[in-house]
This record gives sequence, structure tokens and C-alpha cells, in this order.
Amino acid sequence: MGIKTLAELNPQNTQVVLRCDLNVPIKDGQITDDGRIIASLSTIKKLLAANCSIVIIAHLGRPKGERKSELSLAPVAIRLGELLKINIEFSADIVGAGSKVSELKPGQILLLENIRYEAAETSKDEAKRIGLATKLASYGKVYVGDGFGAVHRKHASVYELARLLPHAAGDLVAGEVAVLEKLTKDPTRPYGVILGGAKVSDKIGVISNFLDKVNLIAIGGGMVFTFLAAQGKEVGKSLVEIDLIPTVKELMTRADILGVKFLLPTDIVVAKEFAADSKPTVVSSGSIPSDQMGLDIGPDSSELFASEIKKCKTIFWNGPMGVFEFANFSNGTKVVAQALSEVDGMAVVGGGDSAAAVRKLGFEDKDFGYISTGGGASLEYLEGKELPGLVALS
Repeated sequence: MGIKTLAELNPQNTQVVLRCDLNVPIKDGQITDDGRIIASLSTIKKLLAANCSIVIIAHLGRPKGERKSELSLAPVAIRLGELLKINIEFSADIVGAGSKVSELKPGQILLLENIRYEAAETSKDEAKRIGLATKLASYGKVYVGDGFGAVHRKHASVYELARLLPHAAGDLVAGEVAVLEKLTKDPTRPYGVILGGAKVSDKIGVISNFLDKVNLIAIGGGMVFTFLAAQGKEVGKSLVEIDLIPTVKELMTRADILGVKFLLPTDIVVAKEFAADSKPTVVSSGSIPSDQMGLDIGPDSSELFASEIKKCKTIFWNGPMGVFEFANFSNGTKVVAQALSEVDGMAVVGGGDSAAAVRKLGFEDKDFGYISTGGGASLEYLEGKELPGLVALS
């Protein structure tokens, strides 16, 4: 799918409506990871250099059409201003921002409040989405879509708005798509995929779509216990999606037939409670005590995963190996991240919790080939799904 790039649109001396992904974690009014804001700077700087004025639309969390003060973009406006070294105008009123919009001069930026405060943004009713998009379209002459983390959503500011104005993808979206195309079209081999996170249900489509494309699949995180249960192993109090056991068995059988190396952990770090101060114990993956739950892959498994990762020339990782937020259960994620940073080839960290994990554990973005900004969007692309935001920009 060919998306129109910023260079092709070439906006000069005009007012641009820019959809960004500024969905950053905020705790007690403070931004704890500004990675997504930094990822948006390339496009913003190009538009400023082209003497454009910019109206930025973005979301934060899932307020579901309600104004929730903890999901305000006000702290983001301040941080964006610090990074660009200019004052960012902010409008708490979204559909009534017309007067502020009309006062914008070239080189100035107005950030609108969280677009998801408007129920129409995420409405299932197309007419409501079009109504909001039509209002937003009056805020500029062209539209640039650069919020990769939202391109898998059929939302007013992502889909309908793009179709109402001359449009293009910003640098971030174009860069993400280029990386994902490399992962799906002609990857250098050996090609491995490391998947973690809590639920198998979130990753079934990706595993299924990858099986005939990769040489290695390694599974960690909470989702691993459904696989272990499918092998008849005792998983104690660990998270298991019982209804998916037949599907998981089919996937492992398919991997075997296709000759794909399918790695599951041989040891697990367990504890009695899901808590930071729980006492960690290492047990074999086949004998988790009935009163314990698995919270990380074990040290042997971490080293096994790392050695297999380093053999790969292309690797995609999505989802932590354990509860990385707790120091006692972060080792698996840290060892996998370290191995990924040493890959002699293309290593892609697939957004969301994985991106948060590598930064929390002390790695820098430059340690990896690419860090995606959109976990869900990356996964849906890799499942082979059509993403509405990309369709609208093509």
C-alpha cells in the first residue's frame, strides 16, 4: 500500500492539521516517558521550517468521551514547548477552538485538548465521526497523519479527517511503515520473533501469521502459561486462557510441521503474590507449585533466548518477558533486551510495554535498530490486517 509522503505533499506557507501520537505515560502530572513526543519532532520541525502554522490533534488514554483531568494533554503542551524551545498554544476547547485557530501565525503551534474527550472521535456511528472530522477540517488547509499508535483505529481524526483534506503521512508513520514492510516482505534470515505480555489472545493472530515467515518464535510473559498448560504442565496460580488451549496446541503442531524453532521457557521465576516485594523462587517450567504464580522467565531460559536471538539477522520483539516493573521479576526482559541490542542485523522493539520496558531498564533508543511507537498498530499490521489510518493516507 503506497502512502503519500510529506515530501510529495510539500506543504509550504500553509496551515496544517497534524495528527500526532502524544499518548505518553503521566504520573502525578509528570510525564514519565517522553519517547512519543520526541518521535513526533521530525515532522513538526519540517512543517515549521516550511513556514507553516500547525494545529496538533492527539489523544491520551481512553477517557471515553468524558473530561478526565488526569488525561489532559496540558503537561504535553509544556514538554513539547521545552523540546522545540517555543511557546505552544493550548486549547481546552476542541470544537470551539476556531478563534484561537484563526489567530495562528506561520511558525506557531496550537495543541488541542485530548481529542478523545469528544465522544464522536471514537463513535461507532460514522455520521458522528464525520461531523467531528468536518469541524476539525476547518482548522487547516492540509492534513498530515503522524500518529502511528492510532492508525489501526477508525477514529474521526485518523480516518475521516484524512479524507476531507489534501493529506500525507508524516515522517514517523512513513518510517514505521518502511520498517514493518521490511519485516513482512523480504527479511534477512535467520528471522526471529520474541513475544511476551500478559495474554495469548492479544498475540494469536501475529503468531499464526508469522509461522510460515520466520525461523524462530520464542514465547515469554504471562502468555507462556497457556502454552505450558497446553503441554499438560502444572502452572499453579499463573494466568491461563483455558479456552485458547486447543488453538495453542494447533500453533505448536504447525510450527513443528513447518520446521520453525518454537522456544518456551524451561524455568520460571515464581512467587506467592503479584507484588513488588514477593519473594522470587526459580522452578522448572513443568513444576510450578499450586500456591505460586509465574512472574518472569527463569535465568536458564533468559540465556537460551539470548543465545538464539543473537543468531538472528532480523528480529521483532513485542511484550515483556515478565513483570518488568518489579525489580525481582525484570531479569528476563533485561536479558532479552540486552541480546536484542547486540544483534548483528535489524532488531525492532515493537512499541507499547516493550518500549517502556527498555527505557525503564536503562537502555537507550539508539541501542536498537528501531523502536516502534505503536504496539497495537504494529501487531495488527504484522497480522496482515488493513489499518484504517494507512488506508486513508494512501
